[in-house]
Amino acid sequence: MKQLLAIRHVHFEDLGTLQDYFSQHGWNIAYLDAGLDPLETVDPLAADLLVVLGGPIGAYQEALYPFLHAELALIRARLDAGRPVLGICLGAQLIARALGARVYPGPAVEIGWQPLSLTDAGRASPVAALDGAHTSMLHWHGDTFDLPDGAQRLASTPACANQVFSWGRHCLAFQCHPEADSQRLEAWLIGHASELAQHRIDLAALRQASAALGPALRQQAQQCVADWWALQ
Repeated sequence: MKQLLAIRHVHFEDLGTLQDYFSQHGWNIAYLDAGLDPLETVDPLAADLLVVLGGPIGAYQEALYPFLHAELALIRARLDAGRPVLGICLGAQLIARALGARVYPGPAVEIGWQPLSLTDAGRASPVAALDGAHTSMLHWHGDTFDLPDGAQRLASTPACANQVFSWGRHCLAFQCHPEADSQRLEAWLIGHASELAQHRIDLAALRQASAALGPALRQQAQQCVADWWALQ
């Protein structure tokens, strides 16, 4: 049985709809909760796949969140060994940091649904399943990052150039949220209530868009991950 290890930073930002895909295809899924579970004791190469999930902290905030030292070291060791890594939101930012790129506050906060614009490399990759012709995408971030050396940009939005990138065949990183489960959106709205209020996000509109666009994203995100894993 294939082993998936997911590093979770807040409990409600889990594998989402991708958990359904992995469970249905016979994966054993284990979570580690960053800041609670000792990441420095984890064998970075043991799992078949490492997924680094999202969260509301900065990938550059080691002084405030010392566990990030161990998390970055774990990610870097796995990348160096050529073992598969999937990053989502904060996870993508941590991968970028582990690869030596700068992570910093972006020019604008992106919260809501907007389709991705794929690069030529993106259209020739598994991310083709997430093209705006097939689905929209949930965005929920304030930070961004420079493209790491050796990485390929696969998708962008007008507010964020680096939405999806790959690094070699074994690393795929999403600034956005392909795993978003529209049926569990309320947990996000509660957990991020202060941020949503600060940016005056229309919750009714966000609920409506999620209900309308979430089912297509579920299908296309699972297709993307299936196509990516087939290359490993």
